Amino acid sequence: MATSAEYAQQSLEQRLARLGRAADDFVAAIRGRDDAALSRRPAPKAWSAKEIVCHMRDIEELCMLRYHAMLSMTDPKLFVVGLTAPDAEAWGIVGGVPYPVDAERWAEERQYLRCDTETALEAFRRRRAEVLTLFRALSAAQWERGGLVPGVGRRTIAEFTAGVAAHDDNHLDQLRRALDGRP
Repeated sequence: MATSAEYAQQSLEQRLARLGRAADDFVAAIRGRDDAALSRRPAPKAWSAKEIVCHMRDIEELCMLRYHAMLSMTDPKLFVVGLTAPDAEAWGIVGGVPYPVDAERWAEERQYLRCDTETALEAFRRRRAEVLTLFRALSAAQWERGGLVPGVGRRTIAEFTAGVAAHDDNHLDQLRRALDGRP
């Protein structure tokens, strides 16, 4: 499983090829599993395979919003799962509202465990195909458009592809462990 830094060393074409294989990798991993197996959490606080697939679907939607923001604005501030802004008010998080990207909250409020895994996986496949269509249309200058990530700094669209590839690998591994009953 390659890290984001390792993917960053690969060519953009190699990273895009990895992104293009992700949906098929998830399909292969869940093939032949029934809903009970897909819904079973390996530990009380660990996600099931179904929840991981729903997460992938929803993150892909968030990523598309990020890419469009980076293409239409100069260095927009981007919210990332797991990273909170050190100065929340400077990032527009005011009024005591929760951080806008909370994967655990999404899983609960969007009722991931009640979703159909295959339907969620097809939605992920569709969204990823849309992202790849967008990527294939970008000019060299557009690949260098970027956004600001809390605690990280500026990241270009090209750099985001490395993070997304590593994210795919991480959650595919997590899904396989969940199906094996390991957190």
